[in-house]
Amino acid sequence: MLTLNVIRRELQGDVVLLTLAHAEGIELPPFSAGAHIDLHLTEELVRPYSLCGDPQDKHHYQLGILKDSKSQGGSLAAHTLREGDVIDVSEPRNLFTLDEQANHSLLIGGGIGITPMLAMAAELHAAGRSFTLHYCARSRSQAAFIPQLENALFAEQVRLHFSDEQRLNLDAVLSDVPPNTHVYVCGPTRLMDAVNERATHHGYLPEQCHQECFSAEVQTGGAAFEVFAATSGITVQVLEDQTIVEALAQAGLKVTVSCKQGICGSCLTDVLEGEPDHRDSYLTDEEKADGDQMLLCCSRAKCGRLVIDL
Repeated sequence: MLTLNVIRRELQGDVVLLTLAHAEGIELPPFSAGAHIDLHLTEELVRPYSLCGDPQDKHHYQLGILKDSKSQGGSLAAHTLREGDVIDVSEPRNLFTLDEQANHSLLIGGGIGITPMLAMAAELHAAGRSFTLHYCARSRSQAAFIPQLENALFAEQVRLHFSDEQRLNLDAVLSDVPPNTHVYVCGPTRLMDAVNERATHHGYLPEQCHQECFSAEVQTGGAAFEVFAATSGITVQVLEDQTIVEALAQAGLKVTVSCKQGICGSCLTDVLEGEPDHRDSYLTDEEKADGDQMLLCCSRAKCGRLVIDL
């Protein structure tokens, strides 16, 4: 865990740019493009946010956070942070890495989904690798990072698309690229679904398409079942309207959770016995089929009893 000082800057479109640094100016743990950190906004409120700064900057972490009234409280709490505040954060983790074998990287960021793409563009530019960055927003007034992109060293690789001016033409963007192009997309679900659908149409393989979700609709309810935490020796009954995390907490076993939507992987746990009912967006289809791990914040059981390594 790191305790860092907050520098705050307001951007247009209800976005705040938080720059985090150590009080003594020492170097922070390194990160690669696509990584995120968890902000410990309160004792119970922990949320992951993508790092949008240059990975070569060893002294600062930067986060761009949209004020979203429909969120579960994370973005609203983040917007209350003020200049000079201190906050606890996790070390960086990366679930959205660049493929070093790609001949070209096609970066598509919609709305606040541009944040991981900023770090990716900086890393690709520094490495002298081929890429194009497409930034999509409803309008120029809602696009928080236009000044940064216009002044970036890689500005010539940036393309701007606004719904009220000229929308992104996915077929053109996906077809006018070199062989072995990899696609990276982050933003609204509708955008990511469209990118994946058109990429498949144009012959991209699954391993060439990468995405990061900021939120996901997840149904956590279902039939009751039993969970035995083997390492702790605790058995709990998970009720119809409970998650495994909630049931274990009632028994005194606290599980580290962050997104609570099955997208960040912070509560990933090995399954020793039983068949999980996967409800997450984190594990691949192959990993889900293996049945030897699960996310406790949202997934359930297809059997009467699960044994987990916790």
